[in-house]
Amino acid sequence: MGYAKWIGGFLGLLGGGFLGGLAGYALGSLVEMAFSAGGGSQAEEQISGGEPSGKGKRNGFLFSLLLLSADVIQADGKIMHSEMEQVRKLLRASYGESAVEQGDEILKELFEKRKQLGAAEWDRQIQQSCVLISRQLSPEQCMQLLAFLCEIAKADGKIDPTEIDRLHLIAGYLKLAPSMVDQLLNLGSTTLEDAYKVLGVSPDATDDEVKKAYRKMALQYHPDKVATLGDDVKTAAEKKFKEIGAAKERIWQARGL
Repeated sequence: MGYAKWIGGFLGLLGGGFLGGLAGYALGSLVEMAFSAGGGSQAEEQISGGEPSGKGKRNGFLFSLLLLSADVIQADGKIMHSEMEQVRKLLRASYGESAVEQGDEILKELFEKRKQLGAAEWDRQIQQSCVLISRQLSPEQCMQLLAFLCEIAKADGKIDPTEIDRLHLIAGYLKLAPSMVDQLLNLGSTTLEDAYKVLGVSPDATDDEVKKAYRKMALQYHPDKVATLGDDVKTAAEKKFKEIGAAKERIWQARGL
């Protein structure tokens, strides 16, 4: 019971609570996914208290994504098909078509748990979970997790202010700068104004300040930083890296650099 036990160990570190109970829910259905991806040995390593690596961290990353996706999807009070499909896309790329239905079941259970617990207790559990996630994943891996959550918020073509507020909270819980959310939400835009927002600098910034901001962001989001999480995650990171580069090029062109 590799993946299910890994999740149990991962969430069990929270000291029980509803997430520990959730791990005991029908997560055993994810066993086949874990072993088809070769994650069993790392799962056992995490249960025994060892530092997860390789597929162990990958499994933790993917379950963390499901957990926080459930939070972001519900932030505006609506469960949008486009946002659900964004999660399914990653599951499909990670584990195959059979994982999509299983992932849907986990999300439905999380939606129900949020309803049962109420907003205040749900938020407390999410905050505790993010603290644990930030201990298990590197800052760069947490940034990629946040990047996926921003993509989910953008999936329906508009970003509700409640979703932005929620993403800011999650970023803080993960010990990341909330301003990263605003940078990530502007990725993919083609305007010069948004290019400055991507780099997190004012149009009035000096050339040196702009160059420094780009170098910092390029280093933080370099695909090699998340290579251990799997080819699909690295491919998504490469797309982000190219979008950061495109924003830089628009600014460089405007400034004649």
